[in-house]
Amino acid sequence: MREIPSHTPRVVLLDIEGTTLPVAFVHKVLFPYARQCLPTLLQQRATDPAVKEALAQTRQMAPGVDPLEQLERWMAEDAKVAPLKSLQGLCWEQGYRQGDLVAELYPDVVPCLRALKAAGLVLAVYSSGSEPAQKLIYGYTRQGDVTDLFSAFFDLRVGGKKEAASYRTILDETGWQAADVVFLSDVVAELDAAAQAGLQVCQIARPEDGTVAGTHHPVAVSLPDAARLFGLPTGLPAGQPGGLERGA
Repeated sequence: MREIPSHTPRVVLLDIEGTTLPVAFVHKVLFPYARQCLPTLLQQRATDPAVKEALAQTRQMAPGVDPLEQLERWMAEDAKVAPLKSLQGLCWEQGYRQGDLVAELYPDVVPCLRALKAAGLVLAVYSSGSEPAQKLIYGYTRQGDVTDLFSAFFDLRVGGKKEAASYRTILDETGWQAADVVFLSDVVAELDAAAQAGLQVCQIARPEDGTVAGTHHPVAVSLPDAARLFGLPTGLPAGQPGGLERGA
């Protein structure tokens, strides 16, 4: 049975892929760009401390394997490993700054986030992508730089998103009370972990991404729809229900 929200959140913690950004942008734009960019980046920035550290971590995690070969294998598997995420972030930074990449957020996202921010809520991001990569996504959107909407960014440094301990680490670092935080994600296993840590949760099951709605948590089809469920501002014109964002 799906839980009914009973406490108005003060903090909104957001996933990215499938929640504020279409899955297709990540898999059809960002990942291919990094795959194409990575060999050249490793050659041209071989002395860059961030590159050297990521390669050292890769060699440590896959002894005896050529680092580029291992990184390409991880990319093919969509592995959530820190050295790969760090190097992908460097590739994307180059792409955004050159104008090759522009983040395509869902149309409902920025208006809703602005309404939440204006109402005094704290907004934060938790994604498996590196913190710098997260800031690039929100720094180079069709609506411009919206990174100032967020108070904090969290990545795999705090742990995996399917582990309850990761959410407890976020609470410890920020001083937030678990019941005051709502975590929005399209992945049920992540919501399960956050709920185990005491956070409120809501699945974002966007029809455009073909997300399958779970049965144990509140479900919304957009950010305004989720905001409405929790009694929060939606960023929509008065009288327009959040669910109308379904076809945006």
